[in-house]
Amino acid sequence: MGKYFLILLCWVLVPGIGINTSLATTPNDEQSPNIIIVFTDDQGYHDLGCFGNELIKTPNIDKLADEGTRFTNFHVSQPVCSASRASLLTGCYSNRIGIHGALFPHHDHGLNPEETTIAEILKEQGYATGMVGKWHLGHHKQFLPPQHGFDFYYGIPYSNDMWPEQNGRNDYPPLPLIRNNETEELLRGDQSKVTTRYTEEALNFIKEHRKDPFFLYVAHTMPHVPLFVSEKYDGTSKQGMYGDVIQEIDWSVGEIVKMLEKYKIKDNTWIIYTTDNGPWLNYGNHAGSAYPLREGKMTVWEGGVRVPCVMSWPGKIEAGRIDSANFMTIDLLPTITDLVGGKMPQHKIDGRNVAPIIFEGKDPDPEYPYAFYYRQNELQAVRSGRWKLYLPHRSRTMAGQEMGYDGKGGRYKNFQTGTELYDLKNDLGERFDLAEEQPEIVEKLMVIVEDYRNRLGDNLTEREGTENRPVGRLEN
Repeated sequence: MGKYFLILLCWVLVPGIGINTSLATTPNDEQSPNIIIVFTDDQGYHDLGCFGNELIKTPNIDKLADEGTRFTNFHVSQPVCSASRASLLTGCYSNRIGIHGALFPHHDHGLNPEETTIAEILKEQGYATGMVGKWHLGHHKQFLPPQHGFDFYYGIPYSNDMWPEQNGRNDYPPLPLIRNNETEELLRGDQSKVTTRYTEEALNFIKEHRKDPFFLYVAHTMPHVPLFVSEKYDGTSKQGMYGDVIQEIDWSVGEIVKMLEKYKIKDNTWIIYTTDNGPWLNYGNHAGSAYPLREGKMTVWEGGVRVPCVMSWPGKIEAGRIDSANFMTIDLLPTITDLVGGKMPQHKIDGRNVAPIIFEGKDPDPEYPYAFYYRQNELQAVRSGRWKLYLPHRSRTMAGQEMGYDGKGGRYKNFQTGTELYDLKNDLGERFDLAEEQPEIVEKLMVIVEDYRNRLGDNLTEREGTENRPVGRLEN
């Protein structure tokens, strides 16, 4: 630790760690902008036309990219459902707030009511707040969206494969479709109308609140397996059922944009389209693609944590831009808060205000460090600028394995990583480990590693953090 401490004293890159830095003033109009986040489930980096896919047609999302900016270096904090969603809504690494992996129907915990969400911040600023889709941050009433700042909620509380007939789990309850705090119906074998119903509810919310500033969070159930698609998009894609599902999501985006245009509020609406993690590769033809990235969901390789991101806001976000600045979902809360003049959470968060990246195409701190956790608080990698350092941990791959087919998953192969260093500027596919060739970079990044281990803990080194907060627990 002695040499790491000396490096810490002389290395200028570290001061940004853990500090909520307001980097610039975002657009400041008299009228507060509407904000829409579309968050899909298990969609690959390569699964949009504007990200290079020629088999899946996504004209509506591609148009948003033409009218706005495509961010090619955008990340989630963890490559799995609940943890990723916790980070998006709170601006925190999910392990800071006790959310790990994916929550299941038997779990009795969820997002702590003491945490502050984007919805709560915007509600304090007079916004109408609505959510449709998959929540996955606790299915008991005290954890549901209406208790976390959302005026309206319609969707499922966890993943769409968590029901008895799908998993053969008799201890799983039927999958509930919830309106606000109450179960409206039970979803069984057919989910083919889910994307359409989410879209209809989203459109109704926009119509109802078109004269107010509103925040709408659309968290699609798809393309998480099992895949379902409506008749209108069944068989329309050259990439089979998976492509059909993405094309229906693209239709949904198009319907939302049409509604904004109908009420002449598109020019005052910031739309963010992204996903919770990379593709679930072992499902083969029912999974997406992370090309040209390595691996996918449930790994911290780039294919698991780098996700497609498109943002559009006419006149505010540059049209037709392709931006490679590195930032993350945790940065959206502080950026949105600054945009609307809101009050930052009283507790510590991990995101930074990235307004200069989004609205100006400038990154004042391109070496800003980010951490990637997985499993039960395992710090598995850190990133600063072009460099990404992996720490020894158990990972998984489908390389050389038999892929799943038509909804049945293949079996991953586990392997042990070492201390590995990759130059993502010149090696996006993470093929060439440079740890031995660049020991000074490894040492610099280990300073960041030790800082995160001390503050947020690391089960791989049996380190308890000093800044972790408790998860919400079910009240008896």
